[in-house]
Amino acid sequence: MLRSLAAFCYRRRRLVVALWVIGVIGLTVIAGNVGDKFSEGFTVKGTESARAQELLKATFKERAGDTGELVVRVPGGVTNPAVQQLVEDKLAEIERVSDVSGTTSPYSPEGARQVSSDGTIAYAQIQFHKRAGEVPEATAQHIIDIVDPGKPVDGAKLEVGGRMFVIHGPSGASEAIGLLAAIFILLIAFGSVLAMGLPIFTAIVGLGGGFAVVGLLSNIMVMPTFTTQLAAMIGLGVGIDYALFIVTRYRQGLHDGLNPERAVVLALDTAGRAVLFAGATVVISLCGLFLMGVDFIRGLGAGGASTVLLMVFASVTFVPALLGFTGTNIDKLSIPGLHRRESTDRASMWFRWSRVVQRRPWTAALAGLAVLVILAVPFLSLRLGFSDNGNNPTTDTTRRAYDLLSDGFGPGFNGPLVLAARTPNGAASLDVLAERLGATPGVARVSPVIASSDGEAAVIQVIPTTSPQSKATVELIDRLRGRVIPASIKGTDVTVDVGGITASGADVSEALAARLPLFIGAVLAFSFILLLVVFRSVLVPVKAVVMNLLSIAAAYGVVVAIFQWGWFGGLLGIKGTGPIEPFVPMMLFAIVFGLSMDYEVFLLSRVREEYDRTGDNGLAVADGLAATARVITAAAAIMICVFASFMLDELRVLKLFGLGLASAILIDATLVRIVLVPATMELLGDRNWWFPKWLEWIPKVHVEAKPDLEAELSALEPERAPAAATVD
Repeated sequence: MLRSLAAFCYRRRRLVVALWVIGVIGLTVIAGNVGDKFSEGFTVKGTESARAQELLKATFKERAGDTGELVVRVPGGVTNPAVQQLVEDKLAEIERVSDVSGTTSPYSPEGARQVSSDGTIAYAQIQFHKRAGEVPEATAQHIIDIVDPGKPVDGAKLEVGGRMFVIHGPSGASEAIGLLAAIFILLIAFGSVLAMGLPIFTAIVGLGGGFAVVGLLSNIMVMPTFTTQLAAMIGLGVGIDYALFIVTRYRQGLHDGLNPERAVVLALDTAGRAVLFAGATVVISLCGLFLMGVDFIRGLGAGGASTVLLMVFASVTFVPALLGFTGTNIDKLSIPGLHRRESTDRASMWFRWSRVVQRRPWTAALAGLAVLVILAVPFLSLRLGFSDNGNNPTTDTTRRAYDLLSDGFGPGFNGPLVLAARTPNGAASLDVLAERLGATPGVARVSPVIASSDGEAAVIQVIPTTSPQSKATVELIDRLRGRVIPASIKGTDVTVDVGGITASGADVSEALAARLPLFIGAVLAFSFILLLVVFRSVLVPVKAVVMNLLSIAAAYGVVVAIFQWGWFGGLLGIKGTGPIEPFVPMMLFAIVFGLSMDYEVFLLSRVREEYDRTGDNGLAVADGLAATARVITAAAAIMICVFASFMLDELRVLKLFGLGLASAILIDATLVRIVLVPATMELLGDRNWWFPKWLEWIPKVHVEAKPDLEAELSALEPERAPAAATVD
């Protein structure tokens, strides 16, 4: 099938390229007209915070959503008449915005507590019908435009606070830096401007379609605002790498004497198979996130999977079509001193390196294992949780509002807890609870009990003394749920659930932490079975799964040390420390495990090919490494640069993803692929390929081409495209 597809795309190259261009433009136009609806929502059904939210929806419709703040700071005091009029005018305009159910001014009797003790900072509450993550980005942006934050007016400084106002539009700077780095690496790898341009052009076309698809999906799924940037990060990395594998094998075919069409068919029948295998692994891993039960994680998985799927499709259709236009000119526009042939050379550095490792396999294996374990040690102190707006850059109005509220009312004010209670006997039954809450360590302030109109429910707002992302705040939530509330309502018909955005974040973190081992176990089992089928070996997949697991644990350790412990954070532009977002470990695992399988298959398929040909395990490992190490190194270097470029982004979560993915690929492509793999395969010897007879019923899946290429090509349509030039 791949051979027929390659021949079709080569011979009908004008049609294929035209369809791709028309398709991407069409998708972009449709997405532009439909628009997007990115959000930040996260809930897990059945949790206590979810029950609190349901009660609020049923009995306090005006309080069912989350609140944002319009924060004002006036050095001379917020009671200035001109400032008061300014704030009242802004609030009147905000109340007319859709999804806003009302506002509470600090100048109203209800808002008397909304002025700081020194009188220089005040806030107005903006009540929404929806949770913060469900507020459309357009609504949040409209309110930001009304307030026009950061510009002093009549001596007053206005800011808007709240998670719903965190808006991060695509800047393109990180993507551009990643592309420039990829261009430089490809020039060194190929030594040819034309050969370099094919993977870059393919990635750009695929990414254009990926952006449009992600925008369209945001209308039917909950997707965080950074989904586009994450899709760009993944898409650029895999798109360039997949095209690189195919172009490399095409050039090798030309250098071995094949004509362009046969070289295209061979490239797709070998490297193309590995691309399909690797891409399918990444897509399946990302789709596994649908099982986690959290809306926005499904959105992240769908956004990443759809982009990877487009990149795979582009690699096996668009790239063969482009190769049809380049023909034997692929090595033209070569750079002096960099042009090289694609071949397996036993005099190469990689062959010699493999033999060095194989001469002392125990030393290499133990040294590599020691490095992985040391890097993974910080992972043992991993704390999952959502970082708060205090980690946003100071250029963001939500960060400035966060700081003002912390200065005026304490850090806990940025993450209030909402206690939703069912009170069959009236709100007075909560008086004991309210009194105990005020005396609870870690509680800064308790609001009066607010009863529903029918008296069947009530709410109490609790302000912690610590910030939303603090471990002490999570401990306070546990203390309220485990001791304070049960002791206060014992013997009554009252039920109380702790909710609010901070409690919801804690519940999501706990739920994802509980499900993470199951998710990892499922991906590991799937990967083992896949490698078992492909390589018809038991020990090779066991070794691959263990090594990949260790390399990902090491990457987790790097992330914890920098983002949670604060090591080298200043050098990397990371302000402050905080917990690791609970969806990051599983996203990193899904992405990195899929990408590492790419290198695993690309390397081991060549090793198996050499072993089947020679029967010499040691020589097969050295030859396989010599044939693939350069392209694996180039592919890994591209991914590392693309991922690391997102460390320059202002959004903390993108920095986190960028560092995690870059460090994981660096560890996998260096320490694992060129040290541990040759060392352990040397130690295992022929046992690498042991396959018990009772498993012979497993169907054979070929990653490398079958030996009947010429016969099948002759059966295809005999049309040939003339070659434009000869290969050096």
